[in-house]
Amino acid sequence: MAQGKYERELKDVLTGNEEVIEDLTKTCTEKEKEGYMKARDIPFVVVRGAGSLGIDLVAARGDVSFLIEVKSSNDEVLYLSNKKRLTEQAEDMIDICTETKLLPMYAYRLKGQRGDKWRLFTLNIDGLSKKYRLLNKKLPTVKKTVHENYKIPWKDGIPLNQFLSYLGRLLD
Repeated sequence: MAQGKYERELKDVLTGNEEVIEDLTKTCTEKEKEGYMKARDIPFVVVRGAGSLGIDLVAARGDVSFLIEVKSSNDEVLYLSNKKRLTEQAEDMIDICTETKLLPMYAYRLKGQRGDKWRLFTLNIDGLSKKYRLLNKKLPTVKKTVHENYKIPWKDGIPLNQFLSYLGRLLD
């Protein structure tokens, strides 16, 4: 399954795997590469989620942790309403993160893209700590259509390299 490939790719980036980062950033600008290389300074322990909880990866360090749902597509806008299961996953993620006070993230990889292929998003969660509120504000929110369905426009997300740079400054 191709989705598992991208989960492993993001897992390797977040753990600071230089070989994967080098390969992924071949078409990136120098500034984008620098952002990716920050992952070496702030490595996470990343575990792939089992089952269909709507959480593909759990990225953890002593000072910050994320629950991440990974999506990939050839389309620049991903509609989670295309499948009822995807909408339920988003709602479940909101419930889990509200209860545990962890930051939810969607990582969207646009296939065939040159440069930084990853964009990150969050969902609105109440009751987050100050650090998580800062991160939540830094990440664009998953959008909703006029019919209240979730959609993720890739171009509106924060590039992964920029988020890693920001995270590097925040956690130093």
